[in-house]
Amino acid sequence: MRTRKAILPDAQRIHGLISAYAGDGTLLPRTLAEICKDIRDFVVLEDGGAIIGCGALHLYGTHLAEIRSITVASAAQGRGGGGRLVKALMAEAKKQRVGCICLFTRTPDFFAHLGFKTAQREDLPDKIYKDCHSCPRFHACDEVAMVRGELPKFAILPEPANWLVKLQA
Repeated sequence: MRTRKAILPDAQRIHGLISAYAGDGTLLPRTLAEICKDIRDFVVLEDGGAIIGCGALHLYGTHLAEIRSITVASAAQGRGGGGRLVKALMAEAKKQRVGCICLFTRTPDFFAHLGFKTAQREDLPDKIYKDCHSCPRFHACDEVAMVRGELPKFAILPEPANWLVKLQA
């Protein structure tokens, strides 16, 4: 098994891997268009030339990145592929000089073995603003927030819309 950066022709297989675990809520669903747009965030896990896993690193800035969409095909689980994906994404975060890596998971023990610690959702406003507010489970989230590195002391949130600034004036 080996990991490599994903390329656009991998998008269909990545979509299939994520979709296999989105139906039961293990992963958030991603459209093929989203995956194509974000293909540079992904790494894939190959075995014998076949893509058997994937994961993505979403960069918020040097203060924070998120590991997301980690999955390994059910037939290939239990052979260390998930750990390889996470380590490849952590190496990319280090290369980008990111101070903190976060993730949201239902399998915290797996990530604890890789050095992640439990955190409070409120400590990750970039993630909450970008994804969580539009999630159907926003008010009943059953995922555990985890981080590796120093929690950011600030957030990069979008500027308020022009109409909102004028309204507040």
